[in-house]
Amino acid sequence: MGTPVNIIVGSHVWVEDPTLAWIDGEVVSIKNNEVHVQTSNGKKVTTDRSKVFPKDMEAPPGGVDDMTRLSYLHEPGVLQNLATRYELNEIYTYTGSILIAVNPFQRLPHLYDTHMMEQYKGADFGELSPHVFAIADVAYRAMINEGKSNSILVSGESGAGKTETTKMLMRYLAHLGGRSGVEGRTVEQQVLESNPVLEAFGNAKTVRNNNSSRFGKFVEIQFDKTGRISGAAIRTYLLERSRVCQINTPERNYHCFYFLCAAPPEDIQRYKLSDPRSFHYLNQSSCIEVDGINDAEEYLATKRAMDIVGINEEEQEAIFRVVAAVLHLGNIDFAKGTEIDSSVIKDDESRFHLNTAAELLKCDCTNLEKALITRVIVTPEEIITRTLDPASAIASRDALAKTIYSRLFDWIVEKINVSIGQDPNSKQLIGVLDIYGFESFKVNSFEQLCINYTNEKLQQHFNQHVFKMEQEEYTREEINWSYIEFVDNQDVLDLIEKKGGLIALLDEACMFPRSTHETFAQKLYTTFKNNKRFAKPKLSRTDFTVVHYAGDVTYQADQFLDKNKDYVVAEHQDLLNASSCPFVAGLFPPLPQETSKSSKFSSIGSRFKLQLQSLMETLSSTEPHYIRCVKPNNLLKPAIFENTNVIQQLRCGGVLEAIRISCAGYPTRKTFYEFVNRFGVLAPEVLEGSNDDKIACQKILEKMGLENYQIGKTKVFLRAGQMADLDARRAEVLGRAARIIQRQICTYIAKKQFVELKKSATQLQSFVRGTLARKLYGCMRWEAAAVKIQKNMRRHKARESYLQLQAAAVTLQTGLRAMSARNEFRFRKETKAAVHIQARWRCHRDYSHYKNLQGAALTYQCAWRQRLARRELRKLKMAARETGALKEAKDKLEKRVEELTWRLGLEKRLRTDLEEAKAQEIGKLQETLHDMQLQVEEAKAMVVKEREAARKAIEDAPPVIKETPVLVEDTEKINSLTAEVEQLKALLQTERQATEAAKREHAESERRNEELIKKFEVAEKKIEQLQDTVQRLEEKVTNMESENKVLRQQAVAISPTAKSLAAYPKSPFQLKTPENGNAINGEVKSSPDVTPISLNPKELEAEEKPQKSLNEKQQENQDLLIKCVSQDLGFSSGKPIAACLIYRCLLHWRSFEVERTGVFDRIIQTIGSAIESPDNNDKLAYWLSNSSTLLLLLQRTLKTTGAAGLTPQRRRSSAASFGRVFSGMRASPQSAGRAFLGSRLIGGLGDLRQVEAKYPALLFKQQLTAFLEKIYGMIRDNLKKEISPLLGLCIQAPRTSRASLIKGSRSQANALAQQTLIAHWQSIVKILTNYLNVLKANFVPSFLISKVFTQIFSFINVQLFNSLLLRRECCSFSNGEYVKAGLAELEQWCIYATEEYAGSSWEELKHIRQAVGFLVIHQKPKKTLKEITNDLCPVLSIQQLYRISTMYWDDKYGTHTVSSDVISNMRVMMTEDSNNAGSSSFLLDDDSSIPFSVDDISKSMTEIEVTDVDMPPLIRENSGFTFLHQRKD
Repeated sequence: MGTPVNIIVGSHVWVEDPTLAWIDGEVVSIKNNEVHVQTSNGKKVTTDRSKVFPKDMEAPPGGVDDMTRLSYLHEPGVLQNLATRYELNEIYTYTGSILIAVNPFQRLPHLYDTHMMEQYKGADFGELSPHVFAIADVAYRAMINEGKSNSILVSGESGAGKTETTKMLMRYLAHLGGRSGVEGRTVEQQVLESNPVLEAFGNAKTVRNNNSSRFGKFVEIQFDKTGRISGAAIRTYLLERSRVCQINTPERNYHCFYFLCAAPPEDIQRYKLSDPRSFHYLNQSSCIEVDGINDAEEYLATKRAMDIVGINEEEQEAIFRVVAAVLHLGNIDFAKGTEIDSSVIKDDESRFHLNTAAELLKCDCTNLEKALITRVIVTPEEIITRTLDPASAIASRDALAKTIYSRLFDWIVEKINVSIGQDPNSKQLIGVLDIYGFESFKVNSFEQLCINYTNEKLQQHFNQHVFKMEQEEYTREEINWSYIEFVDNQDVLDLIEKKGGLIALLDEACMFPRSTHETFAQKLYTTFKNNKRFAKPKLSRTDFTVVHYAGDVTYQADQFLDKNKDYVVAEHQDLLNASSCPFVAGLFPPLPQETSKSSKFSSIGSRFKLQLQSLMETLSSTEPHYIRCVKPNNLLKPAIFENTNVIQQLRCGGVLEAIRISCAGYPTRKTFYEFVNRFGVLAPEVLEGSNDDKIACQKILEKMGLENYQIGKTKVFLRAGQMADLDARRAEVLGRAARIIQRQICTYIAKKQFVELKKSATQLQSFVRGTLARKLYGCMRWEAAAVKIQKNMRRHKARESYLQLQAAAVTLQTGLRAMSARNEFRFRKETKAAVHIQARWRCHRDYSHYKNLQGAALTYQCAWRQRLARRELRKLKMAARETGALKEAKDKLEKRVEELTWRLGLEKRLRTDLEEAKAQEIGKLQETLHDMQLQVEEAKAMVVKEREAARKAIEDAPPVIKETPVLVEDTEKINSLTAEVEQLKALLQTERQATEAAKREHAESERRNEELIKKFEVAEKKIEQLQDTVQRLEEKVTNMESENKVLRQQAVAISPTAKSLAAYPKSPFQLKTPENGNAINGEVKSSPDVTPISLNPKELEAEEKPQKSLNEKQQENQDLLIKCVSQDLGFSSGKPIAACLIYRCLLHWRSFEVERTGVFDRIIQTIGSAIESPDNNDKLAYWLSNSSTLLLLLQRTLKTTGAAGLTPQRRRSSAASFGRVFSGMRASPQSAGRAFLGSRLIGGLGDLRQVEAKYPALLFKQQLTAFLEKIYGMIRDNLKKEISPLLGLCIQAPRTSRASLIKGSRSQANALAQQTLIAHWQSIVKILTNYLNVLKANFVPSFLISKVFTQIFSFINVQLFNSLLLRRECCSFSNGEYVKAGLAELEQWCIYATEEYAGSSWEELKHIRQAVGFLVIHQKPKKTLKEITNDLCPVLSIQQLYRISTMYWDDKYGTHTVSSDVISNMRVMMTEDSNNAGSSSFLLDDDSSIPFSVDDISKSMTEIEVTDVDMPPLIRENSGFTFLHQRKD
């Protein structure tokens, strides 16, 4: 069992114990081969030296994941390892590639949730803790990578958990290969949901298992080329038919019987059922109910599962009818008849059940009775009907019940397979085998023989693959291998299945009518008296014992012959085939002619042997994987580990031999050609030479530096892990080559495929069109000919039939008419007399009744009308009072609104007239001034001309002495000119004074104009206030209308007749229509204070033109804004320009206050198109900054009221009554001008003002919030994707560095390994720094940056911590030091990033920091549980601490984990927690939610001055955006 070791005094050893199987102790003395041991329970044991095995005192307290790693490989070591892990709820353990699963007998939900599936998805085998998901993942990956089908064999005795393990396997395979169902349920869902159906009809409670499968099941899950599930098939083997009719305490029949008896009352009444104890097939056992199974709930769950797997309501009803019929059949009892060997129905109760069974099966009751109590014997001469005695009739009844149930079960399986569907194109499958385990009861019959025969076959398959295949391969290849003996069970199989074996002798006995179980047993004793696998028990004439691989089993042959015969009695076949129910008739299709007259024998054992051979062929064609299920105790209770029971199962399963071979063998082998073909790329120079394949393999392995491999005659044998190493190196070489080839050939292939596809499509279309046309033409010819033939034939037949019918009808009508005429005459004569008498009598009777009724009705009507009139009078008085008050309030509001409207129109007209007068006056003054200026200029020009003329005249004049008369004449001219100049000067001065007066008048008019503008602004504010008041009044009116509507409905409901209220108005007050001013009910009301507003078509057209031009201008501005925002505008003084630009434009355009606008949708579309590329972090950071800033501005600007949250439709409907009054005002260009003027007044303000937001603005804010969260999530997820591959490298230190640390050296290799590990952490730090720089460069708010890195550090904490708990090799001292050094790098980064940007990131690593801190402390055994939970690891839960403590191992200093007392206390606390809480998962979940709200952003960000932002040139140069040039002083 193990390598011999020296046993000395003081050694700790294992010795055999009759109760515990093995017990530990200490050697106290040794005498020759006798060893004296002091056991741990205080006893002294003396045993042989060969039966003592050493105990590993340095074994981890939590055991090892793979038992091939045990220091001492023997039975007690394996048993102790399993028991230790079972105590820790570690129910899975590897033995090489075999998985041992110990049934926990309790729910462990944290082991099978989706999070755990994701952990094992794609993980290397052995990398994580042992799990059934790992086996399923290995099978799936092997199928995908190698293209070969795989199978998973789940074995173990009854109650070991095979069925549950199979469910988990299929769940995981569905998780890996599942696809989204387009219509209905997917294949994997139907396969999973078929389990409840099959369990309901094929499982039952046995002595060893409350949910024992009484049939074998092999599920073939088919996959397509992409690895997706494409189909499935379920094969079943040997349903235990005898259980339908015979059970023993404390077992139960099949679950479905009890489910149906607990069905809803309507179903129980429909099937005429009652308490299960009243049915013979169920009350044979005192066990009716099972703890943990609610039959009523399971009935409904079974029906839901039937719906999912495709069994419709009609088929379900038929199935349960058949099940109920079987129960009623069991209650049919028989008594002796009058004839010899005859029987009759015993009593009325039996007759009731007979009738009920016939009714449920929809067959004739008499025929059913005959089929049960008679037999038809067919002889060559005649057919003989003989009667059956009561015992034979009961046997006939039971045979019918078993046959019906067996056929029903086969139909359900076939229906499930048809519903799921198989993929004919699938060439890959994974088979999951769940078949019954070894069974050995007090009474073992034919079913136990078949079950144990199956297990012998599976054990041989296990031997062949794990033992024989290994040994024969090594021997054939002549490699260095030590021959290992093992127990072969071929002789048992020969005893059962060989020609002349048990099954053959049983078939032979069944074929002879006079054979009995005694003659069959004697035949066995005679045939196998010398077989060592067969024995005859003493004091028994019919029992025999078979020495199975799992132990001796004694069988009772009393019912072997009956149970092996599989035939349907001809009477039963004919009866059920003639059923009016198609479902029942379908269960019993007609037999061939030669077998329909008699009952032909068919051997169940032979057929089962053929099925088993087919199964073994299927398993042999697949790559097997083994799961050995172990039942820890026979009590079926958790936390009980029976050593003797478990060690027996391990011996029977061959687990110990498998451990030895897996540890010492070579799991990977390749032929020389395959090896060279696969790994020749690693050494191309070897392929260039003329070396043969064997030498080439040797050179490749030498170049790769592998050791401990073997080279045989035709194959290379590699140790575990070497193949993966070679594949990794090969993948690197092929990856480089593939990238070069792909780059060159992709374009060529794409072009070639396109040309070929186009050509093929054209040819195919031409061919198909021609074929379809020819087919259509042929069909048309056939149809035309057929129609013509049918027409003529029908005409001929119809004419002949018509002529015959006509002749017969004429003759018949003649006689009938004569007889009818005579009868009619006689009847009329009698009727006339009777009518005369009746008329007189009815007249008298009705007249008397009418007179009485008339008097009573008048009296009653008067009283009732008086009562109604009084009640109606009270109601009308109340309604009149309420209606008058409401009407008066409404009239006042209408007058007030109309008065305000009139005043507003008056102010408009006054302002318009004033402006026109002012413009005319200014124009006249300007014209007068211009004329005066022209006159002054002319006068100046004349003066200048006169002066020039005078000067010239003086110069040209002669001397004074000679021409004195002329001088006097010139002097007169000068005087006259001077006088004229003076006049002109005076005129000029007058004109200047007039001009000054005009200027003063102009200034005065400007001042008056400004005063009017101020008055207009005041009036406009008053108008806005009035509009708000009107809006509130509208809401009040709407509320009053709603209240009145409710009151009207109540009045209608109370009123005895609806007609009485039809004349009253439907509302307390009437609204005037704008067309005619009339009330709705036709009443005309006028007010002297209200002037109706009428606009002619010309005025309307004049108003629409400026409005249209204004809308076009606004659309151009919006287009320019969107065009500008779609570009990267950058930042101004740390503020995002795009956000500030959008905000100011929307605020200026008053887009927040309108009921309908498209600018919000265009902005959202622009942002959405900008972030379409999820990998552009710079673009994402830019829009994260803009969206957060814009959202902040909206949060501080928009205010909501009760009405603002309504939709536009609601707002329009609620404001309909008063909105029509202001419709002309809102549509006019003057109102638009006022809005523009008002926006100019606030355009220069730098601080934010609040505006009342309408529905589009609130929707825009919500959409912007959603985009902000989306961009935040994209940046966070991108960062997670980049660091995820590095985290896998950071959790476990390189092996070279670990080995060097174990040796205690400080070599250069250790330094390089340390540098390599730090390099991974530094890569993470580098990625974090890059993201931080990108976010800071785009001025993302520090609040959002800190949230990003806080979640990233939380993700790092979850990934590292979960990996630490799932991988035992990571829970070591040296690995803790490595992780601690890496965490120090992250701490330095947090210091570098400062608290402003890092936030609480370092605190998010608390789980991994405390776990690593716990790993690297030296004095763990001295720590108490209180110190650990309060001081060292206050954040970690008890489950997490427990797992770390049990998985810890020290590869550096050899320190131990915490003390056993601490472990025990942890286990107690875990049990208490599991009772209080629903889940005990020790893994952490990653939080991917958005960790902030809009209010958080608003509180964390500072005020933003939007007016200080420099706008882009495209905006500054446009005249429509001049309002953006104003800045805050």
